[in-house]
This record gives sequence, C-alpha cells and structure tokens, in this order.
Amino acid sequence: MQDSDILIQERFEDLLNSCKKSTTEENKKLIRKAFNFANKAHEGIKRKSGEPYILHPIAVAKIVTTEIGLGTKSVIASLLHDVVEDTDYSVEDLSKMFGPKIASIVDGLTKISGVSSESISLQAENFRKIVLTLSEDLRVILIKLADRLHNMRTLNSMPERKQVKIAGETLYIYAPIANRMGLYAIKSELEDLSFRYEHPSEYDFIEEQIKQYQIDNADIYSSFISEIKERLEISKYVSEITLVKKSVYSVWNKVRRKNLKIEDINDLISVRVKFSIDDIHSEKLHCWNVYSLITDIFIPKPERIRDWLSIPKANGYEGLHVTVMGPQGKWIEVQIRSKRMNDIDEKGFAAYWKYKTDGVLQENELEKWLAKTRDMLADVDNDAMEFIDSFKLNLYNKEIFVFTPKGEKIILPKGASVLDFAYDIHTEIGNKCIGAKVNKKLVAISHKIKSGDQVEIITSDSQIPQHDWLNFVITAKAKNTIKTLFKEQRKQMIINGMQMFADVVQESKLSSSSLALKVALEYFNYENKDDLYRNIGRGKINIDELNLLLDNEYKRTKVNYFDLRFLNKKNNKEKSLPTSKKLDKNQKEFDLEDYNDYEISKCCNPIPGDDIVAIQNDRGKIIIHSRMCTNALKLMASHGDKIIAAKWVSTNQHTFIAAIQISGIDRVGIVKDITIAVSDNLVANMKSINIDTGDGIFEGEIFFYVHNIIELDHLIGELSKISGVEQVQRIKNH
Repeated sequence: MQDSDILIQERFEDLLNSCKKSTTEENKKLIRKAFNFANKAHEGIKRKSGEPYILHPIAVAKIVTTEIGLGTKSVIASLLHDVVEDTDYSVEDLSKMFGPKIASIVDGLTKISGVSSESISLQAENFRKIVLTLSEDLRVILIKLADRLHNMRTLNSMPERKQVKIAGETLYIYAPIANRMGLYAIKSELEDLSFRYEHPSEYDFIEEQIKQYQIDNADIYSSFISEIKERLEISKYVSEITLVKKSVYSVWNKVRRKNLKIEDINDLISVRVKFSIDDIHSEKLHCWNVYSLITDIFIPKPERIRDWLSIPKANGYEGLHVTVMGPQGKWIEVQIRSKRMNDIDEKGFAAYWKYKTDGVLQENELEKWLAKTRDMLADVDNDAMEFIDSFKLNLYNKEIFVFTPKGEKIILPKGASVLDFAYDIHTEIGNKCIGAKVNKKLVAISHKIKSGDQVEIITSDSQIPQHDWLNFVITAKAKNTIKTLFKEQRKQMIINGMQMFADVVQESKLSSSSLALKVALEYFNYENKDDLYRNIGRGKINIDELNLLLDNEYKRTKVNYFDLRFLNKKNNKEKSLPTSKKLDKNQKEFDLEDYNDYEISKCCNPIPGDDIVAIQNDRGKIIIHSRMCTNALKLMASHGDKIIAAKWVSTNQHTFIAAIQISGIDRVGIVKDITIAVSDNLVANMKSINIDTGDGIFEGEIFFYVHNIIELDHLIGELSKISGVEQVQRIKNH
C-alpha cells in the first residue's frame, strides 16, 4: 500500500472513531460504504496542496461530527458532497445507492454550472441555491459551513487572488451565517482566518498583543480564579473555570469601531465559569447564585451586566455576563453558564435540537428566525445579488427586543424603525402604517425604537407605501415587501404606458412603431423602452406632447432628416479618451503606475501603502478598493472572477486625497497651529479644513493631498504632538 493510501485510511479511521458514541455498527457500515465510493470516485485527483482530494471530504465530515455535532446522514453526505460536481456520477446515482435524503443534501451542496451570462454572478447563484435549502434541510448549510471552514484552514496553498476572493466571501456571508446558527467557535475561526489573509501584518500584531497581555496579567487572573474557585467549592458547586481569549478579528473590529487601545478592552481575556447540574429547569437560578457568590467578593460594573438568561440571543445563546473589579484595579469579564448552555454556544443549532428532543426546551428565537427566513425565501423573484443582500439583512448580529401592546416580545435588529416593527407584525399593517405610540408617546414611522420599548402601530386605510420608506427600514422583510410592491406597480405602469404609446402611434401618420419608439427615446432622453413606457403610464410624459413629437417626425422624414442627422453626428468632434495599457485577459496582476484606466473607489479612498484589491467592472474599468472595504467584500463574495491582484508602485508623480478627523481641548490659536503644521512644517497641500469649537473642546476634519500612507502617518504623528490635540485619526470613507 502506498504512503498516500495509508494516510487516507488513517484519516478515515480517525473520522470513524470520532463519530458519536450512539452511532450503530449498521450506520458505520453505511459510512464506510460512502467513503469507499467517494475514494474511488476521486481516485487520482489532487488538491492544490498536492494532497489526495479525498482527504478534503474526510476532513469536512470530521468537522460535521465533532465540531457541529451532526449524525450519520450528515457524515455520509459530507463524504459525498463533491462527487456529483467533480465526477461523472449523478444525483440519481447517489439516490439509488444511499437513498433520496442523502442525494438531496448532496444536490443542495452541488454548484450550478453552465451560467454564462455576464449579468449573472455564478457565485451568487450558487449561494442562493444553498440558502434555499433552508426551506427543506438545514443540514445542507451546516455542511457547507464545514466545507468552507476546511477550505479556509488550507487556503495557504491557493494563489493570492483566490485567497482574497475566498476570504472576502467568507467574511461577508459565511461567518455571519455561522453566528446565526449559534456556531460561535466556527464563526470566530472563519473571521480570524479571513482577516489573516486580508491583513496578515495587522493579524500578527494583534495576536502578539493578546499573547503578551495574557503573559503580563497571568498573576492577576490566577489570583482572581483562585478566589472564585474557593468560594464555589465552599458552596459545593461542581464547576470548571477557564480563560477565554477574544478572537483577533473581534479585537481589531472593536479597536476600529470604538477607537480604543487593545489594553483598554475589558473582555480581551474573559473568565468562563461552567457548572454541571442535573435539574435543567433550575439553571437560571444557579447562574444567578454563582453571580451572587462572585459579586460578594468583587464589585460589579452595573452597566456591564449582560442577561441572556431571561432573553436569549436570536442564535439561541444563553448565559450571564458580568464585569467586575478584580485584583490590582483590573476590570475582568466573567461568563457564567451551564454545561447545556456551553454546548449550545459551541455546537449551535445541532446541540439545541439534542436538548429539545429531551423535552426540555420550548421554541427559541433561532426557530423563529428560521421561520421568518423561510417566508423570505418563498419570494425568489429577485436576481441573485438582491437575494444575497436580503439574506444578509436577515443575519443581523445585534438585536433589540420590543413589545406589542399585549406584551408579545418581538426581536429586531439594532437600529430598526417603527415601520420595521409594523412589517414584522404583518405586511398589511406595514403598508398602512402612518405612525406609532412608543411608550404611549406619538412618534413618526421613521423613529428608531430601542430595546424594551412598547410599540403600538397606528394605521390608515388611505396610506400607501412611499419610496422614501426604503431610506429608513433595515429589515429584510420590510425592504423586500416595499420593493416587491414597487416592482408590481412598475410592471403595471409599463403595461399601461405601452398601451398608451401604441394608441398614440396608431393615431399618428408614422407607419413604423419602431421608428416612433426610437424618436421618443431620444427626445425624452431615456435609455430603454421600459423607462419610457413607465413614465407615460405614470403621467410624467404628456400625451399631447408625444402626439406633436410624432407628427413633427413624420414631416421631417420628408426631407431626409435621418441622413442630415447622420451627417451632423459625423461632423461633430468627439473627445477621445486617453489610451491605456491593454490588460491581457489572463493577466492577474498589474502595477497601477503602468495602467491608466483605473479609478480610486470613493467609498473607501485607498492611498498608496494601503492593502488594496482591484475589481474590473462590467465596462472593463478597474476600480481600486481597500481590501477591508464593505463594498469590496461584497464584490469579492459575488464576483470573484473579476478580481485582479494590484500593487502600488513607489512614485511621487501623483497625489491622493486623504482625510483626518482631529479633536482636543480648545485654546486660543489651536486652529492656527494646526494649519501651520500642515502647510508649512509638513509641506502638505491642504484641500480644506473645517474646525468646530464648543464647551471647551474642538473637533474637525482636514482634507489634503498626499503621495502615500507614509506621508499620512507622518502627518498624523506630527499633528498629535500639538498642545491640546487629543486625537487624530484617518477617515477612510470620505
């Protein structure tokens, strides 16, 4: 037996040993049958790393059983998940050998092929296919998460362009799905792996900072845990106390979002207290008892108590978090949970169902979310990108809970409006909403509601949805309902306008309806006929004016009008665009200095020195984004085939607009000192400056031209030295 065959057999036996203890010998035979079939089907095929391909399905199956906790059918489907896509076997073949259920799961995981239209994102279509299986079998998306996790763990064997594309797609879609499914460990690993490939140097820096923080504070945490353990043992609690490090991506996100220093984050390392208890019904009481024992020793920070016992998170998470003042003035977060709560946090939905089948739990928020998602999926009349946007809206991480007048609890994303609440209750209530009473006080439909609010919707039969509603609703249900209604209205207006246009043409002397359409499009300045018909249907185009236009057109055709127009057009001088260096179709990397026809994205404004990614749009133009730009992540997740590796070339020929935000203690002459520092000492060309003062402080924004990020960092450093300046930071989205 060759070395690779030995390795394959060893990995498979390890998988078999990792399966649940409840797996019967009969089920193990089925798993072995699936392995033998997949091994033969993938025989001779290698991954980019050079390893036999079958090692990938084995690894996915192991993640499915050990890290997600799924059973035999899922293990078998994982072993077979690439067979239909990569070999000559069909879904029907699998159905005959392993049954229709496993064949159906594999079919859900098989990518769509043969979509050639440039207007269709193949990645988006494939993702839509996977998500649609939520209506049928949740295991498809859980296996897909395992597949993505293993791909991310082995991403180093892929070329850089592929790494950027897969990392962006993972961060945009798959990590939020893992979070929503309650798979916190998988979600955190997907985020960290994506971040490591997007920003390797920042990842290494933050990881090292976390390690150093743990070393520097080891004695404090050791002393803290000892005191808690002693108190719990006295009270005869069987518990396990561990240290939990915050993920690198979470730290980076928090530092960026709240403008903190790493050492200022209280939950950089948390203390987790996990206790065992036979009576699940008294878990909450025990959590609060443990809380009481801990806060008898250490003083709690009142605003940092998080009660997810009374109201669990939408992904099913339960627990009690408190931040207390530990030894040497160190704030320390403590997470208190039972073994069951810990299982649900680690294994998510699968663990939840394990406990539910024991007859312990009622319907949770995750099940309610799934029901809402299935309702959303019932309307698949969107293109793939609209579908992904809608689904992404349904993956909100931060929730609020609000109440109906009768006390029913409704979970919504943070930032939801009264109108979002109305649509969540019922479509017609949303369509007819004119306002609400929030905590007995009258508010507008755009009013943002807060956690704990009680909301009573006010409706009117005369109300109809307005276009500006889309500016303040944030839930998928509200946006989709409003968009669908406008689509239907648009279709009807187009139909009405088409008929009205046909009637006008019939009454005119023009014999050609196509000629009439061409003339009308040019005169009213519309690019396509649907826009013309819609504006006729909605009354924006006057019928009398249209009649007159076609009548004049008939007269003009008598003097060779079209020949004259052609000559005029031909004689007009058109400004030719500058020629650019041609980018070969297969070229995947170019220097920006050698390519003229590119554009710096306005949404993130990268400058030389920033990590960048180039994306070619439908018109062939190259758009340069920052790698962590939200829009770029979305494009990488949906149009990975249009990504081009780009790099800056050191030059002083071009300048780029950069912006900073500056604030501090106000004093006489502060603005003058800032202006002198920028214009004279730092020799930077300032574009604009805006400083506001009030209540003893100042804050403002400065826009200027720089050649690269080194100049920008130097400028920020020098401005920070000015007396009174407290904070200087770059604004990327300006």
